[in-house]
Order: sequence, then C-alpha cells, then structure tokens
Amino acid sequence: MDLPRKFKQTIEKQRMLSPGQRILVAVSGGPDSVALLYLLYDLREEFELTIEVAHLQHGIRGEEAIEDARFVARLAERLSLICHLKEIDLPQLKIASRKTSLEEIGRFERYKFFAETAQLRRLDAVATAHTADDQAETIVMRLFRGAGRTGLRGIAPMRQLTVGGGRRCANVLLIRPLLNALRREVMDFLEQRKLPYRTDSSNRDLFFLRNWIRLKLMPQVSERFGAKLPARLCAQAQVLGDEEDYLAELTRQQLDNVSDGNKLSRKLFLKLNKALQRRVIRLWFEQRRGHLRAIDFDHVESALSLIAAGAPQGRLALPGGWQLAREYETITFDRPNVKPRCYSYQFKPGSTLTVIEAGITIVSELIDPAPGKLPNNFMEAVFDADLLKGNLLVRNFRNGDRFQPLGMAGHKKVKDLFIANQLPLRTRATLALLVMDNEILWIPGYGRSDSARIGSATRISLHLKVIPQPR
Repeated sequence: MDLPRKFKQTIEKQRMLSPGQRILVAVSGGPDSVALLYLLYDLREEFELTIEVAHLQHGIRGEEAIEDARFVARLAERLSLICHLKEIDLPQLKIASRKTSLEEIGRFERYKFFAETAQLRRLDAVATAHTADDQAETIVMRLFRGAGRTGLRGIAPMRQLTVGGGRRCANVLLIRPLLNALRREVMDFLEQRKLPYRTDSSNRDLFFLRNWIRLKLMPQVSERFGAKLPARLCAQAQVLGDEEDYLAELTRQQLDNVSDGNKLSRKLFLKLNKALQRRVIRLWFEQRRGHLRAIDFDHVESALSLIAAGAPQGRLALPGGWQLAREYETITFDRPNVKPRCYSYQFKPGSTLTVIEAGITIVSELIDPAPGKLPNNFMEAVFDADLLKGNLLVRNFRNGDRFQPLGMAGHKKVKDLFIANQLPLRTRATLALLVMDNEILWIPGYGRSDSARIGSATRISLHLKVIPQPR
C-alpha cells in the first residue's frame, strides 16, 4: 500500500480530522515532518483544511539550526502557508530547569510552543510526524526503563494537547497521522516526489538513548527478527493499548469504591488485588496532583507498604512536597500545611472564646444553683466554679500532657487517650484543651478531668459548650 493511501486510512479510521478543521503542522525540516506537511497539504481540498506551520529552533546547533528554520520558512512560503517560527536557548533552559535532560526540556518546550500557538490562532489540532519506527523505538526505550503496561502502549495516535503543568489545551487535539507508516515508506514517498528535506546532525549522536536504539540496537535485532520488527512492536502496543483502556476504566471504578476523592478507605483498598492496588494508587496520585511526574515504581511500592503494614499513623514523603498519610483506617494524600503553631489563650469563666486554630467557639456560663442534669457527652462540661482557683487557659496539646479522667484515681497520658480514639495527628495538633495551671481539665469531645467535680456543696457551676465553626 502506498503512503498517501495508508495516511488517509489512518486519518479516517482514527477520525483524526473533520471537514473544515484548522491544523497546525509541526515541521522540523526533517524527512518525516516534510512528508507529513505534503500529505496533509494534498488532502486540504478534500477535507477543506486550513493549514499552518510551526517550527521551534532550540539554539543548540548553530548555523545548521538556523538553516533548518530558513528551510521551513521557505517551504511554508512555497505552499502559501502561514509559518510560526520561535527560537529558544535550550542550554540556558537546562541550567534553570529541574528536568534531567536536554531531550526532556526540548520536548516540553516544543509542545508548549505548539499549544500556545494553537490557542492563539484558534486552531483545532496540532499534527506531529511520529512514525511506526518512532513507536517501536519508544516501546523499547520504555521497556528498558521499567515502564508498565501504560508506558508500553507507546505513543498515542491522538490525545488532548496539554500545556505546562498538565493543563489541557481547550478543544485542541494532538494527532499523529503517520504513526502506522514505516520510515522507509516515508523515504520512498519523498524520493518519488523528489521532495527536499533537512538532516539533523544531532540525530547521529549516540549519547542520546533514542539514537543508540535507532542506529545500533534496532538494526541488530531486526537482522534476527526481520524487517517487520517495528510493525510487530506497534501491533503489540495496540494490544496493550486496548487492554489498558479496559483496565483504566476498571481502575476508575475501583477508586470510586474505595475513596471519596480526598480520603481513601484502607480496609476497602486492601481487599483489592495487588495489581489493582498499584493502578488505583497511581490514579489517585494523578487526580490529586494533576500529573504523575517524578512518581516512579519505588514511590508506589513504598505507598503500598505504608498502607498495608506501616505504622497506624505513618507518613511517606513524595515528590513535590506531597505526603501520603495513614491515620489508622484512613489514608490521605495532600500537601501538608506549615506545622501548626502552639497557641494559648487566657480564659475567663462566663466568657465566649473562638479558637480559630481548632475551628471551634467555647461558650461558657456561670450557673447558680448547679444544674441538676449533667452533660451526656464530652462536647459539654460542668465544673464547680469555686474549685477553679488557678489560671485558666485554652491551648493545644503539648508532649507529656497528662490528666485525671473522670472517676479515676490515677493520671493518664493525653496521648494514650488520642490513640485509643484513633485521633489523627493533624487533629491532635490543633485540638483545644482547657487547662488550669498545668492540669488538663477538659478535652472537648474526648474527656474531662475528675478535678472540680460538682457535688452537694457546689453553689455556682461553670457550664461550657463547644460549637464547631467553619474553617
């Protein structure tokens, strides 16, 4: 099958184009992108296409790169197409960036340029010239790097275009109409049409992994398995892609079952198969962070270990300042705020105090005579006002805090009370305590001291009640 027919079949099968669409074609000047431009140009009347050209010069190959830009500009002019040219200083961006390689930064900058241009020009799609050989090389490269099923599905023929930070570019698709075409078919097409193109000298640099795979590894493997190796790898990627789509939907369903979005149920999560656990936790991370950049296999495995067998209140630091926390049977994943500060407020019996840090208001009232009915939960407390001789404070928890629970002779660590009630660390840090001098009188919602109990001799009592406030 000749390339133009295969090209059109791919477009129709994948439904990449609709009549009247406006397309931005990414043209480096190399053989694949030149072929892509001419193939789309040949279809412009049949599909009523508006075509524009984009070229990014990376600033790393001197005069050769400048000549590439001139070549693309002349090509666009010859075809009477609008051309968008941009130059960046990739080495300088590498210095300023946390990304690990020039390849990664270059890819990021290219797609950022394409997305911004498409949005500015109100274009419907961006077309890039990835071929079946590129697909095969990508699969091999990802296999070496330990990718899972998602990575081994390879390059998607079509997806929503994204800009920096993973934000989707509204209504702009990224399409790859040459993904079913072999590189030799592209070269035959250019030779038959006698179409000129540029050769990038950096594509021969074996320092780059993709170039080593393309120039060294793939030719040797093809000698053993035949020239159809790229097509076989692409077919395998298609199978994995179809299976991945099914598993992705299953993963979304399971995540909905075990999580409310912000929190995850440890009990329900541990009922899942281990393979689904990995997928669910990755999807949850992606939804919460907006992307999975810098999250690798070891991070996922550490998260699973914490959830399954870690400390009842364990923490795991993850890239980007994120933290996975196990709080007994609840799992959270977020960027923790700055460590809560210690707070302490003077408290006057009969007054009202709002504690912003704890998200509560404490309302108190002096009652004469003492109430006949005592509170039935620890959100309220009643004390003999005459026995409250010391300095009253409302403050948060301190290490070593102890109190004498109502009806007990001895003292108990407040921390043990928190553990018994499975109180998360973040809640412990902000919870308000009523203190007289160094003695804990009341822990709203969880307990009160045996001190200052009302009795038959009580004349005036202090009644306290907690009202939660929105934070």
